[in-house]
Amino acid sequence: MTQAAAPLSPDALQREAELAMRDLGIPPCPDILMRFDAEMRSSDPDLRKLAGLINGDVALSAAMLKTVNSPFYGLSTKAGNVQQALSVLGLRAGANLVTGLMLRQAFPAGAGPAMQRFWDRSGEIAQVAAAIAARVRHMNPDTAHTYALFRDCGMAVMIARFPAYAAFLDRLEREPGKVVIVAEDARFRFHHARVGYALARGWLLPEPMSKAILYHHDLDLVIGAHRDVEPGDRRLVAFGLLAEQVLALRAGKGLCPDWAASEDFVLDILGLTADDVVELVSGEVLEDA
Repeated sequence: MTQAAAPLSPDALQREAELAMRDLGIPPCPDILMRFDAEMRSSDPDLRKLAGLINGDVALSAAMLKTVNSPFYGLSTKAGNVQQALSVLGLRAGANLVTGLMLRQAFPAGAGPAMQRFWDRSGEIAQVAAAIAARVRHMNPDTAHTYALFRDCGMAVMIARFPAYAAFLDRLEREPGKVVIVAEDARFRFHHARVGYALARGWLLPEPMSKAILYHHDLDLVIGAHRDVEPGDRRLVAFGLLAEQVLALRAGKGLCPDWAASEDFVLDILGLTADDVVELVSGEVLEDA
C-alpha cells in the first residue's frame, strides 16, 4: 500500500478493498443487511417485512430490543417488538442500528482483551458523538453515532487478523493518526483506515461515511479540501475529531494527538468556537453519555 498522503483512484481503492477482503478475512456483508438495504431502496419500504428480516435472527432481534429500550434512547414507552422499535426509530436509524449490532456480532468483545478494549473505546466515542450531535448544526445524531462506531472498525479487523497488532497499537497511543497509519502500513501492509473503508463499503454504509472513514487520519487532504474529499465527508471527519476530543477532556486526558493540527478546521467547518467545545465538555448534554 502507498503512504497515507497519496490518495488512490476509485479503481485502485476498489482493488485494495478486494485485497483486504481476501487477505484479512473481512466478513462479507451479512445477507440480512443486503436484504434490508434492498427493501429500504424500494419505492415503499414494508415495515413488517423489515421487522421480519430482523426477527429471523434471534440474537440480533434481542440485541436490537435491548439497545432500543436502553437509557441511551430514552424512550418514554419501551418497544415490545422489533416492528415497534423500527417504527419509533425510523427506518434509516433502524438500518444503522442493525448494521452496528451486526458489526459487534462479527467482532465480539469476548474474543479477547484487545477486542474488549476496542469496543469499550468505540462505544464511548459513539455515545458522546450522538449526545453532542444535537448541539452541532446539520449533524444528525444517528449518523454521528454510526460514523463514530465505525470510524476505527478497521482496527477490529486487524486485531482479529494480527496477534501482534494490539501491542503495536498500544505503543503508538499518543502519536498523531497519520503516524499510526503509516506505521501500520509499514508493519502489516494494511492500515486501519483503508481496511475500515473496505468493510464500510462492503457493508453498504453510505459513501460519504465510508470516505470519512477512509480519510479520517489524512488531515492534510481533508483540511486542504482535496478533490477526493467531499464536503460531507469533511464534516464527518471533523465531527469525529470533535467527539474524540470532548471524550478525552471529560476523562481528564488533555488534548488528543490530532487536536492541535485540526482544531481550527474542526471549529470552522462545524461552526463552533473554543467556548462551545468547553460547553460540550461540561454541559448537561453529555451527562448520560
